[in-house]
Amino acid sequence: MRRTVTALALATVLLVAACGGGGGDDASGSTDPSAAADPTDDGGSPPTTDAATGAAWVEIEEAMAAMAPKVGLLAARVGDDGTCEPVHAVEPATARPIGSQFKLIVLGAVADRIADGDLAWDDTLIVGADDQSFGNGEGSLQEVEPGTEVTVEEAATLMISISDNTAADVLIDLVGVEAVEARAAEWVADETANVPFLTTRQMFMLHYLPGLADRYLDTPPDERADFLVDTVDPRPLSDMFVGLTPEPAHVETIEWFATPEDVCRTFAGLHEQAADPALAPLDGILSQQVVGIELDDAHWPTVWYKGGSEPGVLALGWLAVTDDGETHVVEMTATDPDEPLADDVITDLIDLAADAFALLA
Repeated sequence: MRRTVTALALATVLLVAACGGGGGDDASGSTDPSAAADPTDDGGSPPTTDAATGAAWVEIEEAMAAMAPKVGLLAARVGDDGTCEPVHAVEPATARPIGSQFKLIVLGAVADRIADGDLAWDDTLIVGADDQSFGNGEGSLQEVEPGTEVTVEEAATLMISISDNTAADVLIDLVGVEAVEARAAEWVADETANVPFLTTRQMFMLHYLPGLADRYLDTPPDERADFLVDTVDPRPLSDMFVGLTPEPAHVETIEWFATPEDVCRTFAGLHEQAADPALAPLDGILSQQVVGIELDDAHWPTVWYKGGSEPGVLALGWLAVTDDGETHVVEMTATDPDEPLADDVITDLIDLAADAFALLA
């Protein structure tokens, strides 16, 4: 069976808000038919496996470059020690906005608390009216009656499987922003990139309440956490609707940021955490939604996914394990700070990710 794209997958809001190309020379390397007759002429020889693989990676790069002015790619093997070993990369150390992929870090912080014995998967949470965020519909905690109880595992599953923003915010509140920032510091090379660590509600308010982003950015970095608590959090979420726009808004200054290397390290870290029997639910949580990538189930029995999007931002990442136990990660990002990305970028990136996994297999 091959994993196929579903309407639900493409309808799922990947961030907090809503989310083989390339030509080339002839495969022979020569346009002269007589060249193939001369075995000493390298131009007439069939491409080596390495050459063909290299050309395939170039096609992926070219296709991505046509999608957005800023792109990133990392296709890596994950070693036994959890280190990401690059196979092919495009700007793998350049930080980009990653949208809802930040929820992987929140999940890691929740796992830390459970591993320490401070929290359990079946502990219950109460969703209050002030907890409810934006960007999700039916089936999300945004839609439940205030006072609804959910377990930690249920909230974590919703956070990953349907990118439930309210679930993410409730879990951040549960473990504490400091715990999430500490986990981010382990996985994201720039420890200051996500300090203070935003909730989705705060991000929406900063993006869309006119003038608030400028005030936040004018605030000294060491005072921004207080600004969020004193100035942003007391405002009703409805205040942001006046500035809501389908255009990119502050995506390079107010977002969650990571490099492709950071996201690979995050997936690898979660994979290591999942080996702890107490954290076994992580595998099921991260396997809920693979967004239609076409991988052979027999060869790739384990596939994890998390994506993120908002206007001008798309980040898609997968961890997959082969039937012989090799672990691989593919992370792809496309960013346009000035214009929304084309509607077909998500499906095109998914196809390119499948091509990347084929080259890793």
